[in-house]
Amino acid sequence: MTEDLDPKIEGVLNDDQLRVALQRGYVHAGEYRIDDMRIQPASIDLTLGETAHRLRASFLPDRDRVERKLSTLSQGTIDLRDGNFLEYHVPYLIELREQLNLPPFLRAKANPKSSTGRIDVFTRLITDNAQQFDEVRSGYRGKLYLEVVPISFPIKVKEGLSLNQLRLIAGRSQRLLDTDIRKLHDRKPLLFLGSGPVLQDGLAVSDGLFLSIDLHGEAAGAIGYQAKSYTRLLDLTSPDPPDIADFWEPVRPERGDRIILQPGAFYLLLSRERVRIPPDLASEMVAYDPTSGELRTHYAGFFDPGFGWGDDVHGSRAALEVRAHDVPFIIEHGQSVAKLSFEKMARVPSRLYGDQSSSHYQGQETTLSKYFLAGQLALYDLD
Repeated sequence: MTEDLDPKIEGVLNDDQLRVALQRGYVHAGEYRIDDMRIQPASIDLTLGETAHRLRASFLPDRDRVERKLSTLSQGTIDLRDGNFLEYHVPYLIELREQLNLPPFLRAKANPKSSTGRIDVFTRLITDNAQQFDEVRSGYRGKLYLEVVPISFPIKVKEGLSLNQLRLIAGRSQRLLDTDIRKLHDRKPLLFLGSGPVLQDGLAVSDGLFLSIDLHGEAAGAIGYQAKSYTRLLDLTSPDPPDIADFWEPVRPERGDRIILQPGAFYLLLSRERVRIPPDLASEMVAYDPTSGELRTHYAGFFDPGFGWGDDVHGSRAALEVRAHDVPFIIEHGQSVAKLSFEKMARVPSRLYGDQSSSHYQGQETTLSKYFLAGQLALYDLD
């Protein structure tokens, strides 16, 4: 296992390699133990520390340290040790328990967990001297901070809760080009419709693989959910799932299989295609803006190796987090609204997504976060 972290390796580190990185102290949490349950096939769940700073405004430290920026931007602190609430539409900065001590051949990338994106909580990782969110430069040594902005609901969080994930990446980018994606789809189909793979002439590829929206839904007519306004507190620390009706209302299409998105409203919808991620690849749902700039989809993004994979498994549908900007925006059934990118793994994981009982979204037919699913909430659950 030691040789797997040789400086010459390239690609996204798998679960066994992440364990080696932990043993070597590349990722560490001081007095806190990083439990094996937090290691996913291609990422590590990060956890909140004990204090949240209420911010005047979001920021990037650029050539400065985060703590120096906080001296002028913090409006006060909130103790999270026993749990506390965060107001919606307010940015907070929370020092994470974990820190990095990366060697020169390793860099890192963070993303919200799927369960976080599906409750419309916006998160971005920040490091000292960072000029980008969620990207950690090679050889970084220091603390990690998470910007948290609840957008639709006020939320209650607690020290130790996991809202985002971290991937470690070795060497140069191993991202697949469009030609690679098409060739791979011929050998190991990535998208399915109906009883078979999407045909090549139906595959939409442009700097990534496009997904389209499903507005047909179930027989009852509901095709997803829209977040309600001015709701009660959403408690992410409680083992009991909240009442769905307190936070969401069902979305039904108009005749003609279309819906009109209200400006600023948050929607959870499903992809028309079923996605399958091969064991030797990691994928990311990238934020997608049409040229018009009126629509944004997907604020969360990691798809682990094995999502939608398996014997006689023809993919799993992807949840799409959708928000219109300044004007009402029409989307129709089958319209392209999201995009996947793919990157090679340094090695196939020993445990794929779907192999564990807490792979909540394998074969999903609902868009709701695990926080709303009875019996599936645990502090360190996998996505």
